[in-house]
Amino acid sequence: MEVSMAHYRFIHPSSKNLRTKRSHFHPPFRVGKTSPLLSPPSLPLLSALRSKPFDRSTTAKVAAPDITLPIAFCNALEHIINASIDPAMLHPFVDPCHYLANNFMPVDELPPTRCHIIRGSIPHCLVGGAYIRNGPNPQYLPDRPHHLFEGDGMLHSLLLSADGDPMLCSRYVKTYKYCLERNAGAPVMPNFFSGSRGFAGLARRSVTILRILTGQINPTQGFGLANTSLAFFGGCLYALGESDLPYAMQVDPSTGEIYTVGRCDFKGRLVRAMTAHPKKDPVTEELFAFSYGPIPPFLTYFRFDSSGNKSGDVPIFSVMKPSFMHDFAITENYALFNDTQVVMNPIEILLGNGPPFGYDASKVPRIGVLPRYAVNESEIRWFEIPGFNVFHSINAWEEEGANGEKYLVLVAPIMLSVEHSLEQVEHLHSCVQMVRINLDTGVVSRKPLSVGNLDLGVIHPSYMGRKNRYAYLAIGNPWPKVSGVAKLDFSLTGKGDCVIATREFDPGCFGGEPFFVPNDGSEKEDDGYLLSFVHNEQTGESRFVVMDACSPKLDIVAEVLLPSRVPYGIHGLFLSKAELLSQQYLL
Repeated sequence: MEVSMAHYRFIHPSSKNLRTKRSHFHPPFRVGKTSPLLSPPSLPLLSALRSKPFDRSTTAKVAAPDITLPIAFCNALEHIINASIDPAMLHPFVDPCHYLANNFMPVDELPPTRCHIIRGSIPHCLVGGAYIRNGPNPQYLPDRPHHLFEGDGMLHSLLLSADGDPMLCSRYVKTYKYCLERNAGAPVMPNFFSGSRGFAGLARRSVTILRILTGQINPTQGFGLANTSLAFFGGCLYALGESDLPYAMQVDPSTGEIYTVGRCDFKGRLVRAMTAHPKKDPVTEELFAFSYGPIPPFLTYFRFDSSGNKSGDVPIFSVMKPSFMHDFAITENYALFNDTQVVMNPIEILLGNGPPFGYDASKVPRIGVLPRYAVNESEIRWFEIPGFNVFHSINAWEEEGANGEKYLVLVAPIMLSVEHSLEQVEHLHSCVQMVRINLDTGVVSRKPLSVGNLDLGVIHPSYMGRKNRYAYLAIGNPWPKVSGVAKLDFSLTGKGDCVIATREFDPGCFGGEPFFVPNDGSEKEDDGYLLSFVHNEQTGESRFVVMDACSPKLDIVAEVLLPSRVPYGIHGLFLSKAELLSQQYLL
């Protein structure tokens, strides 16, 4: 059975439409029916996980999966692969019991549920808005190799109501993959990170081809998870994952309910997967983005105007081999691309001889500088910077030297152990550096800003692409767990460590990427608040934490006790009351 995602249009709704709209999907969290073949030490853990009740059961009546004969046959083949072909001892980076433990364990969907403020009060600039965090949350407990990044996207939204208690809602992004597997009653889509190795990988690809030939999978609908980040532009909220097109979402400003609108190709103009880290210019409200992948052109640049209309593509053919380009940066006049030593291995993927990404020690990382409104790549310039492996950019801007020289400045965490980027995340270490590129002479200089293990940096959104002073980063302890938040002051560059404030969470507590929200009407760059979900692994409680971004110790000014565990995730954002009300909705 094929699940279709129809093209759609947006119009502004009335408040009545918002109150009466209902989700089309109400699937509970379901455990797969087959028993996994995992590494022996993992078997007792998985048994315990499966026997443990989830945080919240659903009361919705859900129809049984519509399993046809072709679906049942392919499911049986998958079971044979899982039980007989997968190695008895899985590599830890694809062993679900290695990664899906403790607060990485998936949770059920949660309808809008009241929460309690247990400390302080919600700052005025947050009232009426919603903090929304994306992250992987497998619909089924895997019975095959599984990587941390391969879970279905789930949004956890906390609506900070102006006239009542905060409301927490957790909903899956109803991607084509999610709906297809919900119908099949089991995982059926191929796993990109963990499903390509050895004979088992070849066997799974054969089953995938069989599913396509029998009409079970429509590859034109995408394979994406929409589990990485969120973007709000053109009056619409999107869930992003760089293996597919964006998925348009809705958050009800009165109840906090989350709805999936559908997969968005922007009137047929977006035909390839889009980065999960687009950049929004705070002045023009344009959104700048790119696509990358294993098929030429390996990098394509494009933008959206303030209304969400996509421009034409600018293919970058000077990228001769595919590499992992997770993020980039913009200034007022340029776009900066990070070509790292983490490269794609399309041949290895096809042959099943290795992971989809690898480390190329012979490659020199480089930064590509392209005029922001270029219509082709003729003006792109590449600057080689040894060891400059960037996964997340913090900010970039333009400066003028004493003699009129033109400089580009980029601030970003540098991965010092990039060979562990996907297979041994806990061994990653990143420190923040500032790079200055003299556009007149081509000379590149760099200075360290921190020595701590910092990443997932955010700034005041009004300074995107402009010179700024402060940034806030998550402290890895080790990755993918976050033990606190650090504040950097770029004005201290060249004087040692630029960290001027830290907030370590309580023992046994871990959070995620902070998000900065400026205070109403303030002109001070650091006058605002940092938002994050924090989980206590000792008590099992999850909380929403608000920190004062300009205080010497990033003091906690408000805490909300959440009614359900919120798993560790990836990236999030905050939508103000005005932004929630300005959303464009599908009727």
